Amino acid sequence: MIQYRHLPIIARKVMKVILAPMEGVMDHHMRRLLTSIGGIDLCITEFIRVVDLCLPAKVFRRISPELLNDSKTKSGTPVRIQLLGQDPQCLALNASKALHIGSDGIDLNFGCPAKTVNKNKGGAVLLRSPETLYKIVSKVRELVPKAHVLSAKIRLGYHDKTLAIDIAQAITEAGADELIVHGRTKEEGYRPPAHWHWIAKIREAINIPVTANGDIFTFDDAKRCMEITGCDHLMIGRGSLLMPNLAQVIKDQQSPYTWSQALDLMINYLAIQTHGDQQKYLPSRIKQWLNYLRISYPQATIFMQQVRKIKTTQTMLYAIMTERKTA
Repeated sequence: MIQYRHLPIIARKVMKVILAPMEGVMDHHMRRLLTSIGGIDLCITEFIRVVDLCLPAKVFRRISPELLNDSKTKSGTPVRIQLLGQDPQCLALNASKALHIGSDGIDLNFGCPAKTVNKNKGGAVLLRSPETLYKIVSKVRELVPKAHVLSAKIRLGYHDKTLAIDIAQAITEAGADELIVHGRTKEEGYRPPAHWHWIAKIREAINIPVTANGDIFTFDDAKRCMEITGCDHLMIGRGSLLMPNLAQVIKDQQSPYTWSQALDLMINYLAIQTHGDQQKYLPSRIKQWLNYLRISYPQATIFMQQVRKIKTTQTMLYAIMTERKTA
């Protein structure tokens, strides 16, 4: 179990906490739920794969229904579309389309480690070629006016970190406004530790804001990350699932949620959609979430065993409400 301490130090220093675009996890339902707690300043969507077509508006709105709400979650947190692909012109056209229908800026995915994505020359595989990154970002910048933020998310490299600085400088020189850096290479996956000192090297080598990402699970983690990287902006992903109010904890505005409060969030999550295909989908998402929560809450391990065979939303809801009564 992660031990949390409440420290009154870094809250004023954190300028922005961004919710990471975790594929298959951080959909619009989870964005809505987590931003309702507060503390999150920006959400990046799961990536939209761009191949060779200018996608219709319905594709963007399916990934980000927030586009119908001025590109904000129900609680008012801005949402930025993330694009993934390798064709500069096609990415540029789709970036322009996303802005036209209301996205809060554009983010380019150069960090996804998934084999299927990399096999199709998208995501982290592009880190092998800073020149290619420059071509992509510069072409997208041509169709993304400076009034709109163009950001990019990277890892420290593909096989190793030898190109880390070149990658960051290429993206900066091509016209990106912000850079988000996950402190691992593609080959390192999610194995600890995140190399925060490398994020510091990148921040010192470029002149645009850098957001640090990787292994931020507690207040203490956030404090050390900021001290080592020199970054004022943080991105949280898995940490927000381990501790749902992590953004507020980082900003020293709340104590970590109790198990009872985490159960209340699960109830709210299931209340978002309780009919149609979601009947089978949502119980699986709850089990997925419990797999993260068990790292912070020992009760989650026991509860996960109790609900592992549940297949319908209503049965899962009943189980959570029963657990809530005894928590």
